[in-house]
Amino acid sequence: MPDTTPDPSTVLPALPALSAQAERLIELGVHGRAGLSAGEVRTFAARAAAGADGDGALLAVHPDRAPASALAPLLRRDGKPGFVVVDMPDVDEFTPCALELPDAPLYLVTGIDRGDHMSNWSPDEALPALTKEDRTPLVLTEGIHWVLQQPEALERNLCFMTIGSRLRKPNGTLDARTPAIWISNGTGRDGRERRNAPKVGWCWWNNRHTWLGFASTTGRRG
Repeated sequence: MPDTTPDPSTVLPALPALSAQAERLIELGVHGRAGLSAGEVRTFAARAAAGADGDGALLAVHPDRAPASALAPLLRRDGKPGFVVVDMPDVDEFTPCALELPDAPLYLVTGIDRGDHMSNWSPDEALPALTKEDRTPLVLTEGIHWVLQQPEALERNLCFMTIGSRLRKPNGTLDARTPAIWISNGTGRDGRERRNAPKVGWCWWNNRHTWLGFASTTGRRG
């Protein structure tokens, strides 16, 4: 098993205030895609900010309202839009697995960690370790929301998987692909024009990757 010692040098700054996050989503048009008014988003953020766990929380839209395919192109890095890899046309079929999201169009995600100390672990190794720490992995849309609000959460060689989202096959078994968000090198089918762009892709459940940690949360609140 790889080393589990967290690297203090990778601690990220605090997320923007919930009011600023609300304005960011409105600016990007996410509220319209989700069937929400700008006022509804602002009101939720204001009420959530007054709560005990509002500080440092991420404002997320439920994936039923704003799926990954709609959110990924809103990502930006070096002026380049994010994208979903071509061999993941079923990206929106990767749904929450072994966890429950709040039954609400908007909710908070608290205590987010990129999981850098789990870099070079496989998802199969990381999931039980997260469970032991009373954490649950992020779902893909939560990971995208995080990078939308805090672009520095995605760094070269310090990107992350979102193994809270899995695809269940018709026969009931889980697809071996697991979603991740990283930075394109502009190779292969990505295309040279996408070098340095944010990328939604996948990795195999039992494979390790030195540049991918495992993003997780301490809880969610609707």
